[in-house]
Amino acid sequence: MAKKSGGRLVSSAGLVNYYDSDDHRAIHISPIAVVVITAVTGVAVFVLNALF
Repeated sequence: MAKKSGGRLVSSAGLVNYYDSDDHRAIHISPIAVVVITAVTGVAVFVLNALF
């Protein structure tokens, strides 16, 4: 079996990997914050739907 060179997929053919960007001006949100905000929003929608 031939050795694979590099870790990129051949099928990605020109697609840019944005997750490798090290732009310090970009907004960085932790995955935990996204999960917490989503859970709070879901609970708020559930409660408001039950009340009204």
